[in-house]
Parts: sequence; structure tokens; C-alpha cells
Amino acid sequence: MNMFDLSGQKAIVTGGASGLCLSAVYGLHEAGADVAIIDIAKDVEDVARNIEKNSGPKVYGIRANLGKRDELKNAFNQAVEKLGGLDILVNGAGIQRRNKCEDFTEKDWDDVLEVNLTSVFLMCQLAGRKMLEKGKGKIINFASMLSYFGGYTVPAYAASKGAVAQLTKALSNEWAQKGINVNAIAPGYMATALNTQILNDQERFNSILKRIPKGRWGTPDDIKGLIVFLSSDASDYICGAVIPVDGGYLAC
Repeated sequence: MNMFDLSGQKAIVTGGASGLCLSAVYGLHEAGADVAIIDIAKDVEDVARNIEKNSGPKVYGIRANLGKRDELKNAFNQAVEKLGGLDILVNGAGIQRRNKCEDFTEKDWDDVLEVNLTSVFLMCQLAGRKMLEKGKGKIINFASMLSYFGGYTVPAYAASKGAVAQLTKALSNEWAQKGINVNAIAPGYMATALNTQILNDQERFNSILKRIPKGRWGTPDDIKGLIVFLSSDASDYICGAVIPVDGGYLAC
């Protein structure tokens, strides 16, 4: 038996129209899962069609702003209906705002916390209710290197990702015995749009690169295998873990 086979599984991926989460969608789809992408991007339906290409597992695109709670709940219900059930949830949607701590605005704080933390809790809660009914499910949250340290000029992002790590553990404590595995991945420095400002700052880029034993920044493909693993039967005894995908950055 292939423990990594996800054939027939039903997965929701938030933020799956681009970046790391798009790679997560590809990984799940390649492993056999039907996937619903929930994303604010205007082209989310086109992205879904391009992945599916009229063959293999189904891929659905649902446009929603997860910073608005009514839209989040409606999108979740649409996704479950289209999929015909739910086995896997990947919470990857996130936003970034940068400013000095003394100048960081209340609006930026509220916006980041709503998307990066509150929407994660709400999606987990909605998915958890479905999974508890059948006694099985996999939830994967996106934490961050900033779940471990504070960073610079990103107080809201750091606070949200620290909280996601603790939320993952809290949910796991209550649901592990009930068949739901809740874990998180903590991507290191990845060459994606979220890090454009750092990528364009040569001095900062080089200082980070020097600390990565792997000798390069990460790419979206670097998280595919872990997403499939944590979604599969192979990870049934992994609960409440926050797993770095950082090229060795934290160990250096």
C-alpha cells in the first residue's frame, strides 16, 4: 500500500492561487486528491482549470476575501459542497504589512491579524466540525520562521505566526484522540512575492543567505513533499508539530 496516496481525498487550500500554496495544490493534486482553492485572486478559477486540465482529480477555484468572515464561511461551504466532503485543510492564506513598530498603524495590525490568525482559527473550526463527525482528518497550518523569532518591521505578522504555532498545538491537544491530526509547517526564507522587499534589498538578502546551510533561499517546490506527507496516512502519529522548512536556518 502506498501510504502517500491521496486518491479520493478532498482538500481545501486557502491562498492556493500563487506562491507556496499553489505548490501545495499541485502536490495534493499529483498525489490524487480533489482540491478546492480559496483565494482572493481574480484568476483563481483560471488557476484551478489550468491545474486540472480536464483530466485527473478535480480542482475548483473559489474567490473570497478571508478577511471578511461572511465570505470565509460562504467559501468554505461552497468548497465542501463542490468537493462532496472534506478530508484535508491547508491554511496558507496570508498577508504582510511592513513598517517600524512605532509607526505601525492599527488598521494594518487588524488586517494582518484577521487574515493570518482569525481566518485560520475559523477555517480550522469549520473543518474540525466536519472531521469530528467522521473521526478523521488532516489540518496543516502555515506558520513561519517568525513563529520562532520576531523579525524586523513586521510586528503584526510575527505576532500572527507565533499565534498560529500555538493555535496548532491547542487544536491538536483537543482533537488528536478524535482522529484529527493538526500540524503546521514553518517555511524559512522563500523566494516568493511575500518577500519581495527583502529580495530587492541585496545587503539583507546576502546576510540571510549566509546563514542558510543549504546555500540558497527556498522555493515553492520545497514544501510539496511535506504537504503530501502531513496529508497522508504516513503522518498519522504526528500531532501538534511545527516543522521548519528552512534549509537549516534555525540550526545555524
